[in-house]
Amino acid sequence: MPRVITVGLTGGIGSGKSEVARMLAERGAIVIDADALAREAVAVGTPGLAQVVEEFGAAVLRPDGSLDRARLGSIVFADEHQLRALEEIVHPYVGRRSAELIAAAPEDAVVVYDVPLLVESSLEDAYDMVVVVDADPEVAMARLMRLRGMTESGARARMLAQVSRERRLEAADVVVHNGGTLEALGREVDRLWAILAVTRPDPWATGRVKNGPGGAQGAEGGPLPGSAGPR
Repeated sequence: MPRVITVGLTGGIGSGKSEVARMLAERGAIVIDADALAREAVAVGTPGLAQVVEEFGAAVLRPDGSLDRARLGSIVFADEHQLRALEEIVHPYVGRRSAELIAAAPEDAVVVYDVPLLVESSLEDAYDMVVVVDADPEVAMARLMRLRGMTESGARARMLAQVSRERRLEAADVVVHNGGTLEALGREVDRLWAILAVTRPDPWATGRVKNGPGGAQGAEGGPLPGSAGPR
């Protein structure tokens, strides 16, 4: 009997992961954006923002009462205990909302979880399929400089702060290559969508499968840890 298939989507900074998520949504996937849910958790007027202020002080607020993500980031990413405290505020909300979204999905839906820190948080086994969007480091760095206005040294530092490209690729069931044009990326997403169409009738009753159909290089999704934080 068809059931929801969960896909964990990840990729390094500058890989084009968000564009792949958008293309999958166009093809009919239900996309759950971990970062977007984390932002919802601490929006103005929410209990989550009140908890953040109680934990970190009013100095993390902007004059308009919204969260100053840069200031909070400078606090939590310099102290692991502070980061854990933030995650304890944000993760429960993200988990509840993601569960609500998947509960509302049709029985045969493809639900894509856009999780930047999927590999760093060791979440590979939380999904039926792990998809990694990959780009050559020099290509990714050029994108960061062109699209985000980063300096070369800043872009390189952000990339080096992440899990290695090799480790990320090891976790992949399917790799979406994004080293060229949007048209080429669209063909890669079509390939992925075809793999999902083949997989849907038999959702890996015996467990996740590496080296699957369509040239793939490779449990129901739950909460989305590794998604909190003002990135």
